[in-house]
Amino acid sequence: MTEIFASPVAKADTLSVDRVVEHPAWAALKAAVETIRPWQSADGSIDLEAEGAPPGPAVRAEFDLVIAAVEQLSPLLPHDAAYHRALVADLRKWADTGFGVPDFLDSLLAFQPAAERADGLQHLVVFPMYTQNGNPDRNLEAVVLRVVWPEWLAELERTRYDNPLFLGITFEDFTAGYDTNSAVLFPETIAVREAPERFSWGGIFCDREAARFRRVTESAVATLGLQLPDDIADMIGDQDRCQQAFVLWDMVHDRTHSHGDLPFDPFMIKQRQPFWMYGLEELRCDLTAFKEAVKLEADGYAQGRDVQFAVLFDRMFRFPVTGERVRNYDGLGGQLLFAYLHKHEVVRWTDNTLHIDWDRAPQITNQLCGEIEKLYRDGIDRPKLVHWFAAYELVSTYLAPHPGSVWAKGPDALDLTQPPRKLVDDVLADEFPLSMFYEALAKKLRGVIASTKGITPARTEQVAA
Repeated sequence: MTEIFASPVAKADTLSVDRVVEHPAWAALKAAVETIRPWQSADGSIDLEAEGAPPGPAVRAEFDLVIAAVEQLSPLLPHDAAYHRALVADLRKWADTGFGVPDFLDSLLAFQPAAERADGLQHLVVFPMYTQNGNPDRNLEAVVLRVVWPEWLAELERTRYDNPLFLGITFEDFTAGYDTNSAVLFPETIAVREAPERFSWGGIFCDREAARFRRVTESAVATLGLQLPDDIADMIGDQDRCQQAFVLWDMVHDRTHSHGDLPFDPFMIKQRQPFWMYGLEELRCDLTAFKEAVKLEADGYAQGRDVQFAVLFDRMFRFPVTGERVRNYDGLGGQLLFAYLHKHEVVRWTDNTLHIDWDRAPQITNQLCGEIEKLYRDGIDRPKLVHWFAAYELVSTYLAPHPGSVWAKGPDALDLTQPPRKLVDDVLADEFPLSMFYEALAKKLRGVIASTKGITPARTEQVAA
């Protein structure tokens, strides 16, 4: 059993530190959560009758430690007081009902971080949840984070990019579910008895995104012999600049899912579609952020230029060679961007060196965005299957389909008596394989990408030291 403290901590001691992670209760909370983790099933429950299961009193004791730690840390965070009260109630209810499938709807509804966006504001978050691109099981997790909300970003949200639910955030510390590739905190990942009618916030860890971007981009640039403009080389070397670029990119990307001529549910909720549709949607949102960044640069926002290069490099260098080749829609979007720019001679791979026409890159990247926007606008008047084929035609104009693809052979090769969702079964897991260029690049970057698991700026500095 984890020891929390040798003696109770007085309120004065609780308030003697500014950072939650510097308080001894945080270390005790982390330890208790990690003790509970191996006892949990994939759905978050703890089966006390299973072979080798710990005795019920031992489990309850660890929950009591979690509750005690939350109660001692909560005074540091008065803005989260209502959430922490609901959290303690949900933890006790979970324990009192025998550690079944967790239900934290009440505490989720009480957690309203987007209602008070202030730069540097801390939150202590504890939920049973899965971590997207991380742990698929609904384990109890704890994370301390800070809000990123500088005045220039707040002004842009007020005046140009209304997104009242968006949170830029950075890690202070976290439990094992975030020692992964996950860079988001989304309410839909949390274990609840029923989904709320609408979610009221969504957070993206711009520090992890920036640190990962910097490490992979530096390696890709060196591998490909790419000569960077001096100011962009400086940006890649600057964690703070990259974080500012990513928080702006994320804010515009996030709102774009519900803006524009959308022929479908903006988040594709409960829709079964070929993965290139998801790839085009994510790419559309990124290219919209790029397009807006061009305008922002012209209006004097230095972050606008940084966003353009962040989008280009992350999309072209990291996305295509990250993850498995199984319905990898983010990888597909990166492949499409590179192929489009190559087709229009903005990028050239010659003499084993990558060359980019920096002057034409904004124009041609915005041109691809325009083609996807036209696809969407025309799609409003099309049946679903016709729209899917039109999207396939756009992608396959620049990316070669797998030789064994049924979809590449056209409608006559498919059983059109089946509903569209059934025809998704005929899509290959890797419908658009990597080019020879990307196969070679993947081998060079594989180790670097693997090294970014769980990355944060603090961990990067520790490795460098």
